[in-house]
Amino acid sequence: MDASRPSSLVVLQPEGWPPPRGYANGIAGRGRMIFAGGMVGWDSAGRFPHGFVPQARQALENVLAVLRAGGAGPEHVARLTWYVLDIAEYRASLKALGATYRDIMGRHYPAMTLVQVAALVEPEARLEIEATALVPD
Repeated sequence: MDASRPSSLVVLQPEGWPPPRGYANGIAGRGRMIFAGGMVGWDSAGRFPHGFVPQARQALENVLAVLRAGGAGPEHVARLTWYVLDIAEYRASLKALGATYRDIMGRHYPAMTLVQVAALVEPEARLEIEATALVPD
């Protein structure tokens, strides 16, 4: 068990596998579940910042706003799913994106999936992020 995580979340790392960087292969836990639907990178007025990393920052902040409404924080996130329009844009942004992620989520790395999609509902959106959190009972 990783001591930096709340007691309700345990990292699952198969024996002999190399440790992942920036995510966990799996998370186990018990508690009240909170699901944040797909959050795009717009602000409360529906305005999108320009660029992938600024939109990722806002989307993560939007995820945390939903989680806070349910009594959770970044430390409770068990899983994130990222939907991006352009995987090359994501890869080109990794250094800045990593710093932005740590600024918002700290060094909490849940199980994550990232996929490229053909389109998102909001035409200005570059990405969408959904989250599952486990809050201890």
